[in-house]
Amino acid sequence: MRSQQTRAALKEWAIVCRALADGRQTLLIRKGGIEEIKDGFQVTHRDFWLFPTYVHQKAADLIPAVHAEFAGVQPSQPYTDTVPFQLYATVEDVVKATDLERLRALEGCHILSWNCVASRFHYRNKPGVHVMTLRVYRAPKEFTLKNTPQYDGCVSWVDLDEALDTAGCTPVLSDADFTARLAGIRARLLGAGIAS
Repeated sequence: MRSQQTRAALKEWAIVCRALADGRQTLLIRKGGIEEIKDGFQVTHRDFWLFPTYVHQKAADLIPAVHAEFAGVQPSQPYTDTVPFQLYATVEDVVKATDLERLRALEGCHILSWNCVASRFHYRNKPGVHVMTLRVYRAPKEFTLKNTPQYDGCVSWVDLDEALDTAGCTPVLSDADFTARLAGIRARLLGAGIAS
């Protein structure tokens, strides 16, 4: 469900944000950051802004088809004193995937390499990942906020200094295209874990 405005933001690799922005990808495979060791990743917000980050993203964690694009994105890392926000998302489905091999069915639905998916699955010797299917929207203009120390660290979620207005955000995919994509992801994940 869309909020009129929200301060919630989810940190995600900038290259993945690009794939979400143009509709190549509508899901995220999440484990959690180093500072989330105890409880691991939790879906604490059902709508949020995507916070593009350049930390830890590397070509080896991506499928070969995006290596050239990545080579152009990584050097263009913006100055660290501000953060741009233009993508807003709602969580339409969440599965806590507990069967690694079933995640192979998602190949072609995201830009992560299989080694990256497997590494996330086994991270901290706690098997499992969250697969979040997102409805992604683009704001009519980019918001720019000052980057503050509270946004630093290996955490997934941050509360922005101010709530950003979602009015005028338009979906990246049409209703029909998104409905078909969601149904396809659900079919591929059937039996892979626990829906939440």
